[in-house]
This record gives sequence, structure tokens and C-alpha cells, in this order.
Amino acid sequence: RSQILNFADTIDGKLDSLWVGDHFFPWPDEIDQATDTIESWTTLTYLLARYPKMRGGTIVLSQGYRPPALLAKMAADLQWISDGRLILGIGAGWKEDEYRAYGYDYPPDAVRLSQLEEAAQIIRSMWSETVPAFHGTYYHIEDAFCAPRPNPAPPLLIGGAGPKRTLRIVAKYADWCNLDNSDLDFCRSRLDILREHCQAVGRNYDEIVKTFSCDSISVAPTREKAEQMRQASFFSNFAPMSGTPDEVAAMIQPYIDLGITHFIFRWVDFPRTEGVELFMKEVLPRFQS
Repeated sequence: RSQILNFADTIDGKLDSLWVGDHFFPWPDEIDQATDTIESWTTLTYLLARYPKMRGGTIVLSQGYRPPALLAKMAADLQWISDGRLILGIGAGWKEDEYRAYGYDYPPDAVRLSQLEEAAQIIRSMWSETVPAFHGTYYHIEDAFCAPRPNPAPPLLIGGAGPKRTLRIVAKYADWCNLDNSDLDFCRSRLDILREHCQAVGRNYDEIVKTFSCDSISVAPTREKAEQMRQASFFSNFAPMSGTPDEVAAMIQPYIDLGITHFIFRWVDFPRTEGVELFMKEVLPRFQS
């Protein structure tokens, strides 16, 4: 707890948002699965209460872990309590061992994507309709009152980059999209596909906020030190941004040129704060108008 709060204290008022993942225990064969792992919604609620200057988001919730109507109600209430600072990120879910361990069914990919699409529709209706009702293949609600309705509604972020279905779901229902741990060419190709889906469903591509999450950012005074920090992290195998402030800034800029406007970073030296402090001092000012 003290590690999280010390890190959050360091960025409070300097970066604009805090993000939490949605896992119940670590990856097997990498970290002891009995390692302390705190549940995302509980954590985010506490962080939004403790840090009233910052927004908070989920990157991303597995839609299969929480019934979508309940999640919509939880999000509506947290949006109200936090005075409009929530970003609700959801995805189809993928970590089969967690599903099985916690007693959830783990259906095939195609089913989980269909469930994601139904979940997005239910969440939208819960936030906008007085007496929401929905009858899909997997989810059903009737007279599902959700008061107070969030005004404004939280941005709905849908994570994932599947070209056929996921990005089409993004085009139809998401306010924000997220691409993660991807090189520049991959992001460019997926955003081109998203643009095509937007055209097909009559959606304005430009109104979707494009975000990028990087699970391995390492900033240090020298490249050698940055790489040393990265290699020591469990997340070293993810597509990294690693180097000096000049080098990291040069890695970020092409993503901005693609239209990415929000970056979600995992700092490899956490719980130490030297990396994020150097980033805030020498990298961030280059991108602030």
C-alpha cells in the first residue's frame, strides 16, 4: 500500500490520470501467484477519493468478471462520487486461468467478443435511458433503473486491436480506444482499419480518443541505465520505450503524429520514482502546450 501511495503522491498534480489493470493474481512461471494482488475496482475507488485532482481509469476490465448492468451501475455511481473523473475501460477478457480459478466460464473467443458487444450496449443504455431493457443472446436486463444517471457519462474505452470484430465494436460503441505494447506500424495499420469500420457504421473517426498503453517504459540519464532497469523488470519482454529523456521523447512523438492523444505507462522501476520523476522533468514539458 505504501508503495502505491508514494508513487501516486509523486505524480499527483503532474500527470493527469491513474490507471489500474484487472487481474486477480500474477502470471504463472514469472511471479509467485500468491503475491499480493489488489482488486481493480476497489483500488480505483480509493485512489479517486484520495487524489481529487486526477482522473482514473481501468485498463481494462474483463467484461466477463462483472455482469454488465451491475458494472454500469458501479461506474455511474463512481462517476457521481468522483465528480466526473472516471474512465471506464473494458475488454473481452483473455486470462483463462483467472476465469477458471474464480469460477467463471471461459467461452471461446467469438463468444467473449459477442458478450463484449452486448455489454457495451447495456452500459450505454443504463447510462442514457430511464428504464433500460436489453435482450441479447448472452445478457438480459429489464427495468434496470440506474439512478443517478451519470451526467456526463464516463468515457467508455474499449481495449483490443482485433481487426474484424474488436475494432468494429470500438467503432460502434467506444468513446476511447486503446492499443497496447505495439510498434508504430502495427498501430498505424490498426487505426487505418478502425477508420474503415467507422466509415462502414457511420461513425466520425475523429471523435474517438486514441490511447496507447506501454507496459515497459524506462527513463534514465543514460541508455545503459535505462536498459538495466528494463531488463530487471518482469515486463521487459513487452514492446519497450527505453532510453534517455531525448530518446524516449523521440519514441513518443511518432505515436502522437498518428493521432494518439493519451499514453498509459507502466514504469519498470516501480515502486522507485526516479524514472517517472525524470520523465516529468525532462520529457513531459516537450509535449505540453
